[in-house]
Amino acid sequence: MDLKRLKQRGEFEWEVPKSGAMRVPGVIFASRELVEAMDEKVREQVTNVAGLPGIVAASYAMPDAHWGYGFPIGGVAAFDADSGGVVSAGGVGFDISCGVRTLHTGLKLADIEAHQARLADLLYARIPAGVGSTGALRLDAAGMAAMLKGGARWAVQEGYGSAADLPRIEEHGCVTGADPGAVSEQAKQRQRDEMGTLGSGNHYLEVQVVGEIFDAAAAGAYGLAAGDVVVSIHCGSRGLGHQIGTDYLREMVVAAPAAGIALPDRELACAPLKSALGQRYLGAMRAGINCALANRQILTHLTRAAFAEVFPGAKLPLLYDVSHNTCKEETHSIDGQPRRLFVHRKGATRAFGPGHAELPREYAGVGQPVLIGGSMGTASWVLAGSAGTGERAFGSACHGAGRAMSRHEATKRWHGRALIDELAARGILIRSPSWRGVAEEAPLAYKDVGAVVDAADRAGLARKVARLAPLVCIKG
Repeated sequence: MDLKRLKQRGEFEWEVPKSGAMRVPGVIFASRELVEAMDEKVREQVTNVAGLPGIVAASYAMPDAHWGYGFPIGGVAAFDADSGGVVSAGGVGFDISCGVRTLHTGLKLADIEAHQARLADLLYARIPAGVGSTGALRLDAAGMAAMLKGGARWAVQEGYGSAADLPRIEEHGCVTGADPGAVSEQAKQRQRDEMGTLGSGNHYLEVQVVGEIFDAAAAGAYGLAAGDVVVSIHCGSRGLGHQIGTDYLREMVVAAPAAGIALPDRELACAPLKSALGQRYLGAMRAGINCALANRQILTHLTRAAFAEVFPGAKLPLLYDVSHNTCKEETHSIDGQPRRLFVHRKGATRAFGPGHAELPREYAGVGQPVLIGGSMGTASWVLAGSAGTGERAFGSACHGAGRAMSRHEATKRWHGRALIDELAARGILIRSPSWRGVAEEAPLAYKDVGAVVDAADRAGLARKVARLAPLVCIKG
């Protein structure tokens, strides 16, 4: 990206000045090196988002930002319904509520080492992964509606996990306002036998060991210590979320002119929040969030069962579950006044600071866990929401490393089998149904996650708590 077109606000904050149709400035949180490495398309997309009706404060991009559909991945923007604000399917993304949940195991690295291969094989056998993967659960129409309304709460009621999980899930496992009737039959059909599956792309289930601790107080509150073994699950709403995005983007593109919305890019298709279309999309999108929460809850149950076979008595309590790819109605302070806003986070996670009313009691003093996924052979991170982040980016932080090259380019540079062997030599066991999928997700196809996390920390978006190293990765 050309730094001459940006105004540096601080060491880790860059402004895209207002010009043309922009209603607010753009703000990119990143180091100089990360900004320079970003595609010029990121600045263009930040600029386009800044021109949407009813946008508040700024169009933001996180340190892992890269080119996406409409919004940049790593894009954050909030809209005021009372000021003509809009909701954009492209600002949420196709994999609605894709997110990360992390589980404690109560085990240490020494406990795992002798059983690592057996555990990898068992998890791979029990966790459906890959393109078109299907699970043992098949939902009828009534079950689908109940799942879309109930999210992880529905899953717990069906026997997948316990009520103790729910307080440590965003929205306590179920977002209100979901409308299964706003979800197309095609979307429901795609999801009928995909519950409890990882899917493909960058989704994974990973067994990890806690390495360095950076914030002892937060790590203590989260129950993390060096040498602890944890499990992280990264997945979303599968075919249902993708179909919701496809359905409503088509409808929004057609409806935008009649609503008086001039789109700088048809991928930014949107609808007024107070319109019938906007309300239907919110109902469908919230159903997609609940689908993702239920999916991760079922995967948690399967993971616990697999661990119990290798380590009898292992319980795997939940540390936290946080989504990206959402639009949430939240209250934020703007110019010292509370305003109800619809915050789009696309490839960005919520990162509420200490004392926020949404946090579980045991985390209130240190801030929300922010779970940052790595890229198969690299570290993942646990961060904590920082005080004051709500004033800067609506309580948001990065969600991962961010791609540095396309999947097509990655497959030209790496071969899956060779990568699996290379990682095994480093003590990281990969299990995947697709060598091509492994090549697409090669660690070096992503940005340096450490640099991204450092930028988020230094920009004040979230603070570093613990680094996690991979031991086993089940890859879609």
